[in-house]
Amino acid sequence: MSFQKKYVPLVVGLSVAMGIFIGAKLHFNDTTERIFAANSKKDKLNRLIDFIDYEYVDTVNTDSIVDVTVNGILENLDPHSVYIPAVDYEDNADDMRGNFVGIGISFYPYKDSIAVIRAIEGGPAAKAGIKGGDRILYADTTKLFGASVHRDSVINRLKGAINSKVKLGVFRKGEEELLEFQVKRKKVPIVSIDASYKITDDLGYIKVNRFAETTFDEFQKALGELIKDGITGLVLDLRDNPGGYISAAEQIADEFLEDDKLMLITKNKNGDENKAYASSRGEFEKGALYVLINENSASASEIVAGALQDNDKGTIVGRRSFGKGLVQREMPLGDGSAVRLTVARYYTPTGRSIQKPYGNGNGAYYEDYEKRYRNGELLTADSIQVADSLRFFTPLGNVVYGGGGIIPDIFVPKDTSIANETLEFVSRSGFMNHFIFEYLEKNRSWYKNLTVEEFIRDYVVEDSLPLDFIKYARLNEAGVNLSEHSKALKKALKAAIGQQIFGPNVFEFILNEGDPMLLKVIELESQPIDD
Repeated sequence: MSFQKKYVPLVVGLSVAMGIFIGAKLHFNDTTERIFAANSKKDKLNRLIDFIDYEYVDTVNTDSIVDVTVNGILENLDPHSVYIPAVDYEDNADDMRGNFVGIGISFYPYKDSIAVIRAIEGGPAAKAGIKGGDRILYADTTKLFGASVHRDSVINRLKGAINSKVKLGVFRKGEEELLEFQVKRKKVPIVSIDASYKITDDLGYIKVNRFAETTFDEFQKALGELIKDGITGLVLDLRDNPGGYISAAEQIADEFLEDDKLMLITKNKNGDENKAYASSRGEFEKGALYVLINENSASASEIVAGALQDNDKGTIVGRRSFGKGLVQREMPLGDGSAVRLTVARYYTPTGRSIQKPYGNGNGAYYEDYEKRYRNGELLTADSIQVADSLRFFTPLGNVVYGGGGIIPDIFVPKDTSIANETLEFVSRSGFMNHFIFEYLEKNRSWYKNLTVEEFIRDYVVEDSLPLDFIKYARLNEAGVNLSEHSKALKKALKAAIGQQIFGPNVFEFILNEGDPMLLKVIELESQPIDD
């Protein structure tokens, strides 16, 4: 045997052993797949994080670096591709599912304890007998009062596995001893329908606040009850609705459109199209329909409005919508976090994209409201900027435009006065709720014997309450003079009281009294129909 043949196995073995030794010393843990990957971009990021973990002079939380890196990447894509950190994921998931597992209360930290604003109707806490004004002091043996108690820790104690039980120690004004309640955690709805009632004998009203998994079921129930109550027309209020699931938007649009009407087109990066058509299911295909939108109606709200407008169904009333025509899909990242990544564009039935431009960065994109304010678009329809190249025609020959939002058929201007915008903010931001809770703490017994009808019809806010609120909110110090708007402020305060005692339906009913868009709808309803 020759020397070459004799020692080849030995040389090969030594080479392999040396390679293993060197690799171990260099911490070179790459798999074959990674070593021979055609694209090294992912490997570069992984190596950078490893270098910081093992070699950087100071100890660094690389989890936070990863979060910043992911956000930085997404910000260079589009405004709607977003990162959901693991700590926020469950709350986001609950919101989109339309429910959470818990005891079913709205609360806020009041002084040094957890005050129940309202037990959600039909929820476990309400069934157990917990009421607005109660203080939850203990969950099992855990203390929930004192300066050190954090809102998140309270939520974690009240939420839990479905059908698990929690023993609550509750202080109630007028009771000498703590009350004990054994509450079984259940699925608690996060309602999508803020209000459903009759505006007139023939005209119903439904307000949808977002499009979650449960939205269509809620909507169908509300619509069915109104139909049984004899309505022949409906107002669908999508103002300030930021959107949600496309499937929920399609289901709601389907309720109004005849069989096989095109509702939506989506198109991905490869040009693959998916078209959604109305089914035979629609419950309200013949009745008069009005859809309310404003500058904060986005995404799934625009899908509904666009599907109806492009099929010449109903009347869109209000102001130009937000302008979001991108579709996101949620993708898990393996550590409890996720990314909502834009995977397609959507188009209304006439083929128009209503996505507004985003090439100038996220800052400019979200400052679009100020631009609309400055150019007068919120005040006059003539100030809405449209491009003739983005003109489309509906089956009946009506002109509609793409390029940034749904332009309403009937324009209603916004009251842009500081006083009105302040009232709108304090009414819907929840800030007023804290003031009203403290007010009810002193007067709750007076209201407990009022029926909903008596409250709406007869209750009058005393003159001192608006002045007390102005002082509480320190509005005068902020340079906002609401003393001349006592009537509007009284209405907002009455709505907030109604919400805490009777729920969101009463809140919307009271705030909607004298609403300009609803007044326009009533005016349109009273006009004779041309044959």
